[in-house]
Amino acid sequence: MRSESLEFLKEIVNTPSPSGYEEYAAEVYRSYCKDFADKIHTDVHGNVWAILNPDAEHKIMLAGHMDEIGFIVHYIDDNGMLYFSTIGGHDSAIIVGQRVWVHGKERVAGVIGRKAIHLLEDDERKKKPEVKDYWIDIGASSKAEAESLISLGDVATYQWEFQMLLGDRAVARGFDNKMGSFIVAEALRLLKEEGGLDPNVGVYAVATVQEEIGLRGAKTSAFGIAPQSGLAVDVNHAIDYPGLSKSRYGQLDVGKGPSVMRGANANPIVFKTICEAGNEDGIPYQVDVAPGGTGTDGNAMQLNRDGMAVGILGVALRYMHTPCELLSLTDVENCARLMAAYCKRVKPDTDFTPRVMR
Repeated sequence: MRSESLEFLKEIVNTPSPSGYEEYAAEVYRSYCKDFADKIHTDVHGNVWAILNPDAEHKIMLAGHMDEIGFIVHYIDDNGMLYFSTIGGHDSAIIVGQRVWVHGKERVAGVIGRKAIHLLEDDERKKKPEVKDYWIDIGASSKAEAESLISLGDVATYQWEFQMLLGDRAVARGFDNKMGSFIVAEALRLLKEEGGLDPNVGVYAVATVQEEIGLRGAKTSAFGIAPQSGLAVDVNHAIDYPGLSKSRYGQLDVGKGPSVMRGANANPIVFKTICEAGNEDGIPYQVDVAPGGTGTDGNAMQLNRDGMAVGILGVALRYMHTPCELLSLTDVENCARLMAAYCKRVKPDTDFTPRVMR
């Protein structure tokens, strides 16, 4: 991966952006895209559109959400402990003992606490802990001290950042799915620098908001752009580590290329075109199967207006919705290449109507 791209990836995944609080990640995205996008637009919802050929009538929407899971403070007790709700889906067994940053008037360090195991009753030890049993301890000695720095509605994120492992493997707190925002930006950069995009086709690389709480940014962006086709990109579950059944979940491996989703949430012409692009350009990919709707921005995009021809790309990820999500940087690069290759093959007269192909 070129050094400038890697620095952008590191910066955006390290930047806190729980759903509804994406402003800082949006700044990072705009700053990176301004050097190659023809136009950048931020809508009232907070979605950022980086655009090539903004005057073209035929439009492709590329969507990668920039929000992440996190916590939001809803109560401060007399001792200065912060009680919180979760933003997005969390495994409550992972939360205890984690260091967090609370993003208040300034960034404040904290730790998520609960009763020590020695003090748990027998029945408490036997059950999975619940979020209501936790609090954030910032070291305050009183409610007044805590409130001098933290307000209700402030958010918190894990104190984990981008780190390289062996080979091309990396871990980060926010790969889901700021990796996707990175990919749509990189696809746009490749189209700008390499050429090949039909001048009568516009591409809208959208860093969407609030995906983790209901695909909300993709819904409003798709309505505003009104594209004929689109690609959503998100992380998906790697099925290559202990305890998972391939016969139940299918096979998806880290390091064997991005995934291309086949199923009801994907337009068959878009799926065929993506696969042709991968085969012709020598980009490895894996087929991912979903029988119905998906939990990705692609679900909202497909149902936009009178329907959008949608494809869904993915990158295999281990340990989703934990502080240490793991993926292959080569998969990420190839996903951006595959996305750009698809865009080059779309023409203003491309017919996405599902039909029997002979």
